[in-house]
Amino acid sequence: MASTSSTNTASATETLSVLSLTALVVGSMVGAGVFTLPAKFGSATGVLGALIAWLISGVGMLMLAFVFQTLAQRKPDLDAGVFAYAKAGFGNYLGFLSALGFWTGSCVGNVSYFILIKSTLGRIVPAFGEGNTIAAVAVSSILLWLFHFLILNGVKEATGLNNIITVAKIVPIVIFLLILLFNFHPELFASNFLQGQGYERESIFTQVRSTMLVTVFVFLGIEGASIYSRYAEKRSDVGVATLVGFVTVLCLFVSVTILPYGILPREQLGALRNPSMAAVLEFVVGRWGSVFISVGLLISVLGAYLDWTLFAAEVPFMAAKNNVMPNFLARENSKGVPAAALWVTSSLIQAFLIVTMFSQNAFTLALELTSCLSLIPYLLVAAYGLKLAFTGESYNTQPRSRRKELVISAIATFYAIWLIYAGGLKYLLLSALIYAPGTILFLLARREQNKKVFTFNEWFVFSIAAITAVFALYALVTGRITI
Repeated sequence: MASTSSTNTASATETLSVLSLTALVVGSMVGAGVFTLPAKFGSATGVLGALIAWLISGVGMLMLAFVFQTLAQRKPDLDAGVFAYAKAGFGNYLGFLSALGFWTGSCVGNVSYFILIKSTLGRIVPAFGEGNTIAAVAVSSILLWLFHFLILNGVKEATGLNNIITVAKIVPIVIFLLILLFNFHPELFASNFLQGQGYERESIFTQVRSTMLVTVFVFLGIEGASIYSRYAEKRSDVGVATLVGFVTVLCLFVSVTILPYGILPREQLGALRNPSMAAVLEFVVGRWGSVFISVGLLISVLGAYLDWTLFAAEVPFMAAKNNVMPNFLARENSKGVPAAALWVTSSLIQAFLIVTMFSQNAFTLALELTSCLSLIPYLLVAAYGLKLAFTGESYNTQPRSRRKELVISAIATFYAIWLIYAGGLKYLLLSALIYAPGTILFLLARREQNKKVFTFNEWFVFSIAAITAVFALYALVTGRITI
């Protein structure tokens, strides 16, 4: 792909079709998370709690998808995706925090993919263990840099490969669902409906709350078309790709979660080793089922890794273009790839990979920290949509839709706040350990521009982040929180 211009416009040869944008959305959401859903939900809740959790998450994320669609139409000049909305609505520093949160969350999410790959292969190669042994990290590092150099050869070529991978990884999931339908036991499903044997003391509220970060993780990528909106053939394609991708993936996630309750008791579901989809299918059809799903997982996760590396590099690149990160991150190579941002992104993923060797449950840590880091960017997007609808900005030509979009953005904002609460204090503290020191990049950018670093309100936000980070560091040192 040819280099983009400084105005961030794309020529006809640089555009992505609505199909490619939809594949980016579906491909990025159907990654590691879907293959862990049976055990994740089985350990947290019964059928009723799972249905309530998906209802809440489905409505909340649908409202967020509508907000992305609305903003793509009402603010077509904001073509840098998630962080651009935060910057436009709430200033430079919150725009930077949104970019930093999404960027680092994407990097940690990519680490979770490597962990799951090696955990899956650990069934065959014991040296890989649960995906965070020295051998596992070494092989993951090789894969990391192979993908790095693939992407350096051009974003358009990489997204073309993604279209093929997206189709290839959906097929095993569909076959998994069909096999479970033909082996479904209604009596077992009924016994798992409320809580399941041995879980009678849990309240529905507690069950549902414990699934929230999992549902956030699997829905990450809903903003994929928005991030690449500058490549869209038409602005309307961004909204279409987001909604079609969301509905497709929601149907898959709900089915993968609910059907296993008719195959195994909840207690057994919750104890399955990841990828738990493989274990469920092995129970039904034998060893070949586990191998079949494991191959599908490898294809799926490698494809999702490609998407998220593209997304991750695009965010600091566009943030630098929009003056909230240092200029060096805006450098491109001869093929229009944000090379500097990609090098920093791959190095950050490498650092997180090394950290996983010291974690007791590396996959859960990566999954839930990724989700938590994404909540601030999502909250700011929803809040910006709410701000536009509340003030009436951009509604001069379509005033009738203002009330509807006010309700939609309000629900999306409330949902994001609920997610932050449901995620718990631990991951909020760990997020602060990234937000506070990461502010150095913002300081460098402001110094390059010879501008005042913070406004009064931004000083207040930074102070909260810094104090929280100090408390988090103290909690880690004293063992009050662990990784």
